[in-house]
Amino acid sequence: LHASLSSTGGTALRASSCVIGELWLRRGDRIEGALNLRRSQIDLLTLDTGKLPSEVYLGDLTYTALAPHEPAQRRRPMLERDGDGFVPYAYEQLTASYRRIGDDDAARLVQLAKQRRRRRTLPWYGRLWGHLQDVAVGYGFRPLRAGGWLLSLLAVGSVAYGLHHPPPLKPAEAPDFNPVFYTLDLLLPVISFGQESAFAPEGGYQTLSYVLILMGWILATTVVAGVTRTVSRQ
Repeated sequence: LHASLSSTGGTALRASSCVIGELWLRRGDRIEGALNLRRSQIDLLTLDTGKLPSEVYLGDLTYTALAPHEPAQRRRPMLERDGDGFVPYAYEQLTASYRRIGDDDAARLVQLAKQRRRRRTLPWYGRLWGHLQDVAVGYGFRPLRAGGWLLSLLAVGSVAYGLHHPPPLKPAEAPDFNPVFYTLDLLLPVISFGQESAFAPEGGYQTLSYVLILMGWILATTVVAGVTRTVSRQ
């Protein structure tokens, strides 16, 4: 037997503050109306994403297992439909359910979605910083992206300064100019190869050096913030 749950404009199913062994919400028609599972404890929640209504309430919902196993991309809309807005606990529960079955990739995607959803609640400067972290390293969940940015900026600087060597500050003391290591000197905030301090670009090439220095600091800061966040999740 399959029941149809419908309450247009109201709550189709309220099972809040319950302790349930198994709850099956699958097959049949899509739920019409809100689904309220706040504060419930469920051992096995069988939830077909196709049955989900446009409004759910999942605050403090705890479940041990979530079935059937579906990609994070299909589960994520469930969290974004919460009538209470951004509910961090719901993201943590979904993350934990994926980790319990060893799907770490899906768990990381849920955490990435959590950070992106949280960003929408921040003031403009917080959203700006969030966008930078997202683009640079995916909030620490896509660290290889930083390497791609670094290589791209290194290529731009190496070509630009390789075609137009900046003049040395002290010609008699300056080392041989190397466009690759000069660009690395600009990009890496801590490491020094002795190139940046020995040469002084002019005009547009000086502007490019400022841009590379700024991008280097942004990359370094976002990488540290992202790695710190990722490590703290372990």
